[in-house]
Amino acid sequence: MSEVFYVVPEKLHNALVEAAYKHRGYTAEESAAAARFCAEATRHGIRTHNAIKALHLDHLFGSGSPGKGCVPNAKIEVVKSRFPASQVWNANKKLGQATAYAAMDTAMKLADQYGIGMVSVDNAFHYLWGGGYVMDAAKKGYIAYTNCTATLAEVVPFGGKFPTLGTNPHSWGLPTTSAIGYPIVIDWATSVVAMGRVQQLAREGKQLPPQAAVDENGTPTTDPAKAKYLLPFGAHKGYGLSLLNELIGGYIGGSLPTIRSRFNGKPDDKYGCNFFFQVWHPDAMNAGEFAFGRSQSQNVKAVIDDILGHGNEKSMLPGQLEAEAAARSAKNGGLLFSEAEIKALNEIAAECGQPQWQLSDLKAAV
Repeated sequence: MSEVFYVVPEKLHNALVEAAYKHRGYTAEESAAAARFCAEATRHGIRTHNAIKALHLDHLFGSGSPGKGCVPNAKIEVVKSRFPASQVWNANKKLGQATAYAAMDTAMKLADQYGIGMVSVDNAFHYLWGGGYVMDAAKKGYIAYTNCTATLAEVVPFGGKFPTLGTNPHSWGLPTTSAIGYPIVIDWATSVVAMGRVQQLAREGKQLPPQAAVDENGTPTTDPAKAKYLLPFGAHKGYGLSLLNELIGGYIGGSLPTIRSRFNGKPDDKYGCNFFFQVWHPDAMNAGEFAFGRSQSQNVKAVIDDILGHGNEKSMLPGQLEAEAAARSAKNGGLLFSEAEIKALNEIAAECGQPQWQLSDLKAAV
């Protein structure tokens, strides 16, 4: 039997999320960015990075933590650079969602001018679902990429026994809406599952897939309640991709992975995350010579059609599940949440003095 979801009007959702962030001292602009992000994650079926995860992360490592890993109303500083198509920012621990939206917008403007734009961010607080930012850029016609160093080192490197890597996601967005009806979004954590997925499964009483996590003794477990550390996907391949994030963060100015967000009181240490954004305009890579006189967009469609041909018609493209989730949300006229998620959101409402959501007031999704 499929799980029942309830339809929450987006305005109602956003009002709660904004109120929760404002209650913690964030500005109206930051709170609106957080609500926008959480709505987009929920709309596209990214239940591991919705408002529940975002506010939990802020409580543990952000404005609610002893180390204040995220500072309400922080101001971004642009570091002087000799490269016109590239910017480097000191986020000063500003809210990750607000920082990421601003960085991606800046990268798109640089791409308009130079064909390619790059923004590197130091002293950041985790931006959650990277796919949301590249999806937004892809819908606007750009090719976009982002990666970040995750909040904590929770992943054991290939062949190792102690977690020294973050879940360290990579996210790509490509403007394919004219070809297939939605942007291709390639977005994954470099662990078998993200820690947000572990938390979701624990909340719902479900099991982890095999070889995704280990307990405190390093023994593989499928019980999310016992999962202490995560494992990289694809053995050495996922390990290499996760390592890439740590090294890019290191070039920007990042902290040691094993002390990230684990504030030890040493003022000379750094504890924040790093973001990296790159956007380019498709025209900047157009060689102008396509078979049968096709345009660039027609050629991209032809490539996709060829990949999904030859008996592969049932193969799925990255971004397809998110597009289907968004279509279901639109069909139901709101954002979809499970009963367990409604309960968790009501706990957030109680924290910031907002009305509780009653299941009897919400219609079941179709």
